[in-house]
Formats: sequence, C-alpha cells, structure tokens
Amino acid sequence: MMSYSMSISKLVHLSKYNGFNLCRKFSQQSSHCDVVFNYLQGRHEGVAVIGFNRPERKNAFSMNLVKELHRYIDKIYFDNITRVVILKSMTPKIFCAGADLKERAGMSPKQVADFVTNLRGLMNRVQNISVPVLAAIDGVALGGGLEIALACDIRVASVDSKMGLVETKLAIIPGAGGTQRLPRILNPSIAKELIYTSKIIDGTTAFDLVNHVVEQDEKGEGAFHKCLSIADDILPNGPFAVQMAKQAISKGMEVDLYSGLSIEEACYAQIIPTKDRTEGLTAFKEKRKPKYQGA
Repeated sequence: MMSYSMSISKLVHLSKYNGFNLCRKFSQQSSHCDVVFNYLQGRHEGVAVIGFNRPERKNAFSMNLVKELHRYIDKIYFDNITRVVILKSMTPKIFCAGADLKERAGMSPKQVADFVTNLRGLMNRVQNISVPVLAAIDGVALGGGLEIALACDIRVASVDSKMGLVETKLAIIPGAGGTQRLPRILNPSIAKELIYTSKIIDGTTAFDLVNHVVEQDEKGEGAFHKCLSIADDILPNGPFAVQMAKQAISKGMEVDLYSGLSIEEACYAQIIPTKDRTEGLTAFKEKRKPKYQGA
C-alpha cells in the first residue's frame, strides 16, 4: 500500500489520471487533510485541482480548512505552471456547506470577526488568482460555499445542486463577499431577493448564477467533468494572453467604460513583446498548432 505521505502529483505521475476516482483514492489515504491538491498530468497538464475534503462536516469552512486553502493558493500564485484552477469537492453531493457553525459557537466575538475577515481575504485571493478559476458545484453550496464559487471566473453546477446565501436565517449577513459579488453577477433586485429570503435554488433555477448546468453522473462528478472540458478549451490558447484577458475584464468591470478601455490598452501592451505573440502569428502563417511557453 502506498504511503499517504506520497504527494498526489507523484501518484498521478505513476498512474494514468482517471479523474475523481484517483482523487477519491488519495483522499481516503490522507483523510486528515482538509484540502487535497493535485496537478493534473497528460492532456490536462496545466490544470491544478483544489479539493475540499471535510466530509464529516460537509466541507464547512473551519480555521484549518481556510489555512490550508491559503497555503495552496500561495503555491499557485508562485508555481509558474498552473494555467487553470478547478475548485471541487472530494465528497459527492456536497460542495461546501458554508462556515463551520459548530466551531464558531466556541469562538469569542473578536475571534468570529477575525475569522470572517480571514475568510473574506481568502475569497479575494481566489478572485485575484491570475489564471482562470472554475468552480465545479456538484452538490450543496450554501453561505460561504457559494461565496467562494462567486469569487471564481466560471461556475458549473449539477442540476440537483443546492445554492444559496442563507445567512439571514441566522440573523447575520453574507460576510465573505456575497453581498458585493452576487449583485455584480445577477440583476441586483434578484440578488437582493435571494439574500433577504435566504432562498435556496437548484441548477434548474440558477438564473445567470452559473455558466452551465449539467446532469449529475453516477459518480457525482458531472460538474467537474464539464469544468475539465472547459479547461481543455482554455489550455491551447496563449497562457499570458488568457491572464491579460482576465485582468482586463476583472479590472475593467470596476470602472467606467473609458477607464476600462485604458486598462485593456495597458494589458494589450504587455502582450506585444512576448514570444507567445510571435509564436501565435508564426503558427498561423505556417498553418500549424502554436507551441506557447507563457510570458
């Protein structure tokens, strides 16, 4: 039996990647880890998968889970090899149930405030990852679980997923960015209704909250496989160009149109001197697939 201390990337290198099953096998060997991190190999090389792994607490955000997520985001920020990130759950039918209220019940008011500030910072860091970040919502995504999905660039949900910002039922409000991101994604009036009522919606009534709604497969990974398919469409494109496109869109949405056009111009200017741009033009001229290396 393989030692649980062996890295998951090593496992993938030794064994042909077969999606969720391999991740599930590893999570069983390392159940003490609240997060499973995986660099995919083969045709999915360049994809990093972050898997929530607290099945006993429905992947609820504990202090340790947040700490581990920060650690792996640090890794992605500086690794220079990740081109797409996918957030998923290691537990079928549960994406993330929000904050760990059992743990929170034992916190002082100051500890609660500090935790929420840290959680809000985590969502900001997810949003600011330079490469595309996809959320595979295969199951329940409530409170903070939906907030982290809102911080992603693209969201895919299974048809039977349950999503909602339900904090007002607990006499609080979404505190990790939900009150700000949801109205920027949906019609503000719809966002207000969802937050005021704590309504839970499924994939069939997801409005414009998600990019794709998919049927759940028998292994509980329908949304994850759709995210992989989207990643496969992103990977052949210029890595630095994709990063600059994300930056231009994200920063441009925060300002007026003319300021946004200046941001686009600045992002485009960074692409002009890159080897990737030269390679893209050369490959087009020679009618072959480009071989990009990044900036």
